[in-house]
Amino acid sequence: MKLAFFSPLPPARTGVADYSAGLLGELRRHARVDVLEAPRSGYDNSIYQLGNNPLHQAVYRAAVAAPGIAVLHDALLHHLLLGMFHVEHYVEEFVHNYGQWTRDLARELWRGRSRATSDARYFQYPMLRRVAEASRAVVVHNPAARRRVLEAAPGARVVEIPHYFERPALSGDGRATRDRLGIATNEIVVSTFGYLRESKRIPSVLKAMEGLPRARFLLVGEFVSAEFEQALEPQLEASGAVRLGRVPEEEFWRLAEITDICVNLRSPSAGETSGVGIRMMGLGKPVVVTRGEEVAAFPELSVIRIDPGQAEVEMLAHYLRALAASAEMRREIGARAAAYIAERHSLEDAARMYLELAEETAQRPLRVSIRGG
Repeated sequence: MKLAFFSPLPPARTGVADYSAGLLGELRRHARVDVLEAPRSGYDNSIYQLGNNPLHQAVYRAAVAAPGIAVLHDALLHHLLLGMFHVEHYVEEFVHNYGQWTRDLARELWRGRSRATSDARYFQYPMLRRVAEASRAVVVHNPAARRRVLEAAPGARVVEIPHYFERPALSGDGRATRDRLGIATNEIVVSTFGYLRESKRIPSVLKAMEGLPRARFLLVGEFVSAEFEQALEPQLEASGAVRLGRVPEEEFWRLAEITDICVNLRSPSAGETSGVGIRMMGLGKPVVVTRGEEVAAFPELSVIRIDPGQAEVEMLAHYLRALAASAEMRREIGARAAAYIAERHSLEDAARMYLELAEETAQRPLRVSIRGG
């Protein structure tokens, strides 16, 4: 089988690039897979890795122009399309998704697009219909994403493939990393990784950590905007947080190794499965998540679930205190997490599912043929 593969790849500054690099290596053990920038003939099928940011504009256009298997890392493309289209194209695309009666709403959302990362309305309208209807199949990583796709395109073929985990070689001793960052050996490291936008709930984490003894906050990633970073500056400075930007893969694993508790909140949600969350669980770290359909499949006590809304800070503070006080609790939750990830999220199983789907849909007639982009 000969497959075309469309995705950003390292050093592109997106988690999808890291995911795709690992998946490519495993797929190429079983099939010919070429990374393309534009569709070409001569392939049995195509795989499009899609995220909700500007780095995926060309992938989105290719997925609609030459349909194959669309992989949605976010069950939300609204922010991607806001960045791709001019106002009239955006309005027509919104109407295509939600009907003529939403035309005024679309214009209102366009005018307010500077608030798109914090306004919940942009998360309530994922704008998935075009790519879902055009594709031979849509791959998602969790039940919430599956539901969103089927709401957008009830006739779509949707397949859930768990987000894979590939365990790295670790040193087993993070003392050098702690020393380099100025973190004492007896301090509890509470970490948040990823693209730092409002939905990561960083103010809630900082509030919940107030008064937490022997704890340091490790914040790793790029901020969505300079304005958001500046707004948080006083709280981050007062907390003594250790702040790093986006780091190379090998440094990520060193930082993961010294993490005692990973806080990985998402509210509002984009319907995504967090690659960072899967990695940290796979390493046996206790991970704190926002309660929702995206994490419903995780067994009880394999993660700590926090209710979004008014109870968020109080619940988070309670669990952080409990986890910080008990190494046994951290080990038990981490062990349950690692066992689940080892059973359900292997790279080999994920690649096999991709290949089976690619073969099954290679000659499958498309239900529709839609020009877009």
